[in-house]
Amino acid sequence: MAEATTQLKADDHLLLDQPLLRLPLELQRRTFKQSQIKIDHEQKKTTELLRNAAKTANSASPDDTIKSLDAIIQRMENLKRDLETLNEEEQSLHEQSAKRIRHLQELYEIPSLTDVKYENWARTRLDRLIVDYLLRAGYSDTAAALAESKNIQDLIDLDTFKQCHKIADSVRGGSTTEALRWVARNKDSLKKLLEKTASDKNAVVPAVTPKVSQLEFELRFQEYIEILRRHRTQDTARFEAIMHVQKHLAPHAGAFPDQYRVTAGLLAADPSDPSECYREYFSPARWTYLSDLFVDTHHQIFNLPIRPLLHVALSAGLSALKTPACHSSLNPSSAATDGHEHAKPMFAPTSSSNHIGNSLCPICSTELNELAKNVPYAHHTKSSVEEDPLMLPNGRVYGRERLEELERKNMRISGTSRDTDDERGKDDKRGRTIKDPVTGDKYPWERLKKVYIT
Repeated sequence: MAEATTQLKADDHLLLDQPLLRLPLELQRRTFKQSQIKIDHEQKKTTELLRNAAKTANSASPDDTIKSLDAIIQRMENLKRDLETLNEEEQSLHEQSAKRIRHLQELYEIPSLTDVKYENWARTRLDRLIVDYLLRAGYSDTAAALAESKNIQDLIDLDTFKQCHKIADSVRGGSTTEALRWVARNKDSLKKLLEKTASDKNAVVPAVTPKVSQLEFELRFQEYIEILRRHRTQDTARFEAIMHVQKHLAPHAGAFPDQYRVTAGLLAADPSDPSECYREYFSPARWTYLSDLFVDTHHQIFNLPIRPLLHVALSAGLSALKTPACHSSLNPSSAATDGHEHAKPMFAPTSSSNHIGNSLCPICSTELNELAKNVPYAHHTKSSVEEDPLMLPNGRVYGRERLEELERKNMRISGTSRDTDDERGKDDKRGRTIKDPVTGDKYPWERLKKVYIT
């Protein structure tokens, strides 16, 4: 039974913990492929050099023959050094994968959620999720310091995210050089990504399957835009722009028809004062779009989740607590502000004597209310609502016994008295008021509505 419980618990955590192994495995695959490519290339080149040396051996001088053999030996030594470097990198990835597997194995060996070992393991995972969030946000130094202090350096992908943000920052700064260099290095992976997208039945793909990724086309398109910016100061820039379109954009016009149709109009537009339909292409905001597109593409080819894992964990927790009342229009904490910073809630509390904020509910709190808007409601099979619930006009629900007890306490404090239930009837609430224990608002008893749990 304990084994089955642990298995279920571990399976529930796969969404958060499976990405631990994705990147090392992808990097190992890339390292192995690089080794194979280098070996195949050098084997062909060395065989060709040996064949040429053998043909010219009879006619060439001994010194020339020795030079040819020395060149072959030098190539082989260079290959050996490259393979040793790749082997060290692969060994490091294997060690990292082994440590991550051991970390996940610890979860399966914990007998129950109440074990103190699980608390320690979950705390380590929380540290890992925070470091992952910091890395995605670009705070690499802070993430590295936190990982070192918690001794989880092997459980994070620091170098990968550093390289990603370095290129993304260069794109945001107005340069396509680093991004295009990265595209050239990862051409095979981008091609596989295109094939995967084309084979996905649920994916929306163009009528013509693209031969280049959207990232590469958009970067080349941005190069075209930057050439047009120069055509006012350089006479040859317009001709250069046309040649750029023919070389990099025209071959892929069928896969990206919308962008390609714009190229002719951009050629006639004034970059310093473009018309409304072309303004977005000359806007500095386009660099931000390209930077975000690069990050998304980078995460896809490395099998990294697009969303921060911390957001995934928070969404799961918020969904377990969320109810329809959390975003009801009657809820003061979730009243819409329509974008106005100083807009007041629809039902603002009239008293602050015992007002302790918008709500004790985490979903209704100011910090988490917006984040919880798009997560699904929890499915509760058992209700924990107080008996005989009543709803106040402000939308809050309390049990009848609790409200009556609060009413009696308030009367004892104020020194007032009322007719007994025997004199006026137990359900006769005329002339009586009830005070909301959270907001302090007062309402007549007759305005309360009975609530039925369905």
